[in-house]
Amino acid sequence: MDRLFKLMALSLVLAGCTATPRDMAEPRQVVSTQNIPAAMIGVHAKQLFGSAPNGSRQGAQPFGGYAKGCLAGGVELPETGPTWQAMRLSRNRNWGHPETIDFVQDLSRFAATQPGWTGLYVGDISQPRGGPMLTGHRSHQIGMDADIWMRPADRLTLSRAERESISSISMRRANGAYTNGDWTRAHHEILKAAAQDLRTDRIFVFPGAKVQMCQDETGDRSWLRKVRPWWGHHYHFHVRLKCSANSASCVAQEAPPPGDGCADAQEWVANILNPPPPDPNAPKPKPQRELTMADLPGQCVAVLQAD
Repeated sequence: MDRLFKLMALSLVLAGCTATPRDMAEPRQVVSTQNIPAAMIGVHAKQLFGSAPNGSRQGAQPFGGYAKGCLAGGVELPETGPTWQAMRLSRNRNWGHPETIDFVQDLSRFAATQPGWTGLYVGDISQPRGGPMLTGHRSHQIGMDADIWMRPADRLTLSRAERESISSISMRRANGAYTNGDWTRAHHEILKAAAQDLRTDRIFVFPGAKVQMCQDETGDRSWLRKVRPWWGHHYHFHVRLKCSANSASCVAQEAPPPGDGCADAQEWVANILNPPPPDPNAPKPKPQRELTMADLPGQCVAVLQAD
């Protein structure tokens, strides 16, 4: 009987039927294809991926790079857990690779041990099938990025409405050159725990926070290498995980430069406080073009078409 159900499901898929029950389908391998359906040609990829309500019933795989890819077999971070709450639920961006979901839950349990924190408020991870987002991020496309709010999660009973209206708290002053009075040792320890996790590739945070952590850390400093200064990132910090094991189609970033990166962060701060004069010969930045399916890995068509 089990074999009969599988044959029925396969015949429906081959016939192009979309009514195959999800509980009859097993995770399937993703096949690369360059044959983009006519209905997808010329359409912004963000429109296609932004309309997918659920993850695909495929084996979990990130395809492409953090800012040009998609995610098969994405899983959803539960809206509320013992030590976390997913925020801005209307965006439907609390999906990610299983390793990312595990990482967020692990970090939230550590955060719950810090004074004033009962866990984490979790911002955007990825869309159900990854890909370009309708608004906001250029990255977060393969389910290996997660935004963690700087606001201490002191109450994990927020309603859906509250999670739409409440905001995180900025930790910066002087345009990001320094931390402000809301920055605490708990922030330091939570970012440190995130950076020390072997799954983490790097963490993006505003320059003043990196400099503050460099000044305050008196023990092992090797974890600071993963913490990279970047514009914004004062209401949240951005964790980027390494490509998952056996993900041959995931495009990894180059490793951060050697050392703890503290001198580099201090240079960022110096440039904030005393901006260098503009270079009249600097080339003008090119406007960013919207991605289409032709820009993404070939597997992304199959990710969108899957149940």
